[in-house]
Amino acid sequence: MCACFGVSASIIEPAGFPISDRHFRRSGMDYLDQVTLERHINFAAFQAFAKTALQPRRVVLLSTKAAVRHIDFQFHPDDILLLGRESAGVPDDVHAAVDARVLIPMVPQMRSLNIAVSAAVVLGEALRQVGGFYG
Repeated sequence: MCACFGVSASIIEPAGFPISDRHFRRSGMDYLDQVTLERHINFAAFQAFAKTALQPRRVVLLSTKAAVRHIDFQFHPDDILLLGRESAGVPDDVHAAVDARVLIPMVPQMRSLNIAVSAAVVLGEALRQVGGFYG
């Protein structure tokens, strides 16, 4: 997805998989070499990365606990979308540390979407808002 939309990806350790793992490489297919992939040893290192760029970037968390729908949120071109684990989301301290939180509206009885689907839904809306689609 990142390669196709021209956005970079970050992995915050500890991840549930090694980046060099053959399954990770296989799931990335031949696209993995087309993605700028950043690795951060922990959330504090990721925060430093987001805040020390030439222009600090907002970290926008996708969360089932958010109050603002992703379609109602005003995205900026340099926002960073943050997604947690499918099973547990992000820890409370991470939830409290982000700049904004957005929710994907769903049928009330459903808990959540797959993480890849969630990322695609919100990235699509963010790119639509900022004119970031190719073509």
